[in-house]
Amino acid sequence: MSNFLDLDFSSDFTSDLQTDSDRLSSHRSDPFGGPRRSAKRSPHDDKFRVLLTGKNQRISVNIADHLEKEKNYKTTLSPSEGEALLREVDYLLPHVIIICLGNENSSTSRDYDVLLEYTDPCWLCTIVVADKEDYKVFKDNSRLDNLFFLPRPVSMESLYSKLEEIELRAEKELLSIEETEPDPDFDEPDDTLTQPNRKRILIVDDDPEQLMQIKLHLSAFYEVRAVRSGPAALSYLKEHPVDLILLDYMMPDMDGPSVLKSIRESGDYPWIPVIFLTGMTEKKQVIKTLVDFKPEGYIVKPAKKSDLVAKIIDVLG
Repeated sequence: MSNFLDLDFSSDFTSDLQTDSDRLSSHRSDPFGGPRRSAKRSPHDDKFRVLLTGKNQRISVNIADHLEKEKNYKTTLSPSEGEALLREVDYLLPHVIIICLGNENSSTSRDYDVLLEYTDPCWLCTIVVADKEDYKVFKDNSRLDNLFFLPRPVSMESLYSKLEEIELRAEKELLSIEETEPDPDFDEPDDTLTQPNRKRILIVDDDPEQLMQIKLHLSAFYEVRAVRSGPAALSYLKEHPVDLILLDYMMPDMDGPSVLKSIRESGDYPWIPVIFLTGMTEKKQVIKTLVDFKPEGYIVKPAKKSDLVAKIIDVLG
């Protein structure tokens, strides 16, 4: 198989893979109006996840096929329209986004600006596949930065090398979290770095990727600490004051309502406001808990940065 892959809307493409029209029609439509390759992932899906988007859908499909067959990655195709793309990223939590540009203009280039809050290279890498003309239009009009540019024709060896580098980094980050699990405050605050007058938020969630994403969303505005279990949260609270807790509703061993009950019955910190983090399937249970223990509300995961910040401002002012 060739190490190079190059497609555009005007070219005739043939290969040992199935035809473009067959592949495009084989993808079920998703609720946001675009094709989806994968089912809803579990919170602990251990496959490396790549989301592909962009106007050049043909090359997106073929790169996805290569990544699935040769690297066993989990790939998803997303529409490139701004809000639909953002919802897909929030839903899938990919490790990498690959934007395959094609016949872009100033308006379509700006569609990708919704990814601004995600293109921190410490969390999510964005790769842009384009010829020189499309890339120039994109750079002149999009506000995205921290990008890795891959020129066409695409060298699959270069793409694999970059993805393997990102995959290794992601594995190290998750391992660093899991290795510190016995320590209730694996994200121990450094008093020398704490900024005065910042509110302190504790995130409690057994999914390390959710913790990393929420921390990324909030660290610009708050002092954020994170733990991965209910007992770890209670241990943390005995030693460290916090202004608000973001508490996962469903966790093993000790779930969110049990943690909240312990907090409310505590003589030391019963006043701490608590916001539940919950999946759609748990909403009825959460509403009952609102009545029983009176938390300050809930946020449906995966939570958008704007929703998180708005809810926290509503509670803390």
